Amino acid sequence: MSGIRGANTRPELAIRRALHRRGFRYRLHSPGVPGKPDLVFPARRAVVFVHGCFWHGHDCRFFRLPATRSDFWKEKIARNRARDAEVRALLTASGWRQMVIWECALRGRGAGAVEEVTGRVAAWLDSDSPFAELRGP
Repeated sequence: MSGIRGANTRPELAIRRALHRRGFRYRLHSPGVPGKPDLVFPARRAVVFVHGCFWHGHDCRFFRLPATRSDFWKEKIARNRARDAEVRALLTASGWRQMVIWECALRGRGAGAVEEVTGRVAAWLDSDSPFAELRGP
């Protein structure tokens, strides 16, 4: 468990690199923004979260509840989801636009997945849409 990261994960780094190549500049894990989002675009009043499917209880093929200590994991994931909802409400009340990129949007779809997802993120950043979510197939 000590090797599991909360920040600078592989999916997050891949998105950061691709967005930087496209010319986007951002802040990382800004403590002044509710939930300390993975990427903060202050001028666009937008934030991006890169969520791991297991840790946030996503309903995809990458989430499977462990057989051992299942009560602990149910509670843990339920708390994570409740915190996500609370952060979403705080950000909306503060006027921040939000995007959630799920790990499954990047995994298992070949080498072009990161560029495709990054293109969709770039399009969303240039739009006025208040919320977006990118999920796997």
